[in-house]
Amino acid sequence: MLIQPPSDIRIARSLRHIEPLERLCPPPPLSSGRDVKWAAVEEALGVVLPADYKRLVRTYGGGVFAGLLWLLEPGCPDAMYDLVAQAAERDEILAKLWDMGEDKPSELDEEGVRLVPWGYVEGAGHVLYWLVRPGVEPEEWTVILNEGRGPLWEATPVSCSRFVHDVVAGTTTSYYFSDVDEMVDPEDRNRFLSHAQILGR
Repeated sequence: MLIQPPSDIRIARSLRHIEPLERLCPPPPLSSGRDVKWAAVEEALGVVLPADYKRLVRTYGGGVFAGLLWLLEPGCPDAMYDLVAQAAERDEILAKLWDMGEDKPSELDEEGVRLVPWGYVEGAGHVLYWLVRPGVEPEEWTVILNEGRGPLWEATPVSCSRFVHDVVAGTTTSYYFSDVDEMVDPEDRNRFLSHAQILGR
C-alpha cells in the first residue's frame, strides 16, 4: 500500500517551482495579481484547486508566459481566459466531440475522472487541463494537454507550476513544447505579460 505524505508536505512540494519560475520570469507589479475568493470559485467548479495554481494567480494574475502559454484566472473580464467560464465551455465542447465519436484519452476511463482547464496555448489552440481523479489530492493532479487542431492528448505527471516552469526554462518533456525556442520570440522567452497588458483591459 502506497503511503501518502501529509497534505502540508504535498502542498510544500507543489509550491517548490514558484520561486525558480519567478527568477526565470519576473512577475508583474504586485497589483497585477488577483485577490480571489477561492471558496466561491471552488464551489462553482466543484473541486478544490491546487495550492500552486492559487499562488501563480496571486503572484502573476492571468496572462501569458513565454509569449504562448496563457494562465487562466478566475474573474477574468474576458471569458476566453476566465477559469470558471472555460471550465463550463470546455465541458460542452468535449461532450460534443465525444458524442460525435472522437476518442477519449485513456486517462478518462476511470469512473469519476474529470478535466478542469487551467491553461491555453496561444496560436496552437492547445488546452491544458488538470486530470482530476477521485481520491487524488489536488497537489497530485496530472497535467494533460489536448492538441488544438487534432484529437491527440498528452499527459505529463507534474503540477501546473512545474509545467509552466519547465516550458519557460526549456526543460519540458512535452512534445508540444519541444521546439519552444523556435516558437517564441527571444524577447518573450522569459517574460510574463498580464491580461491587462495584452488586451488593454
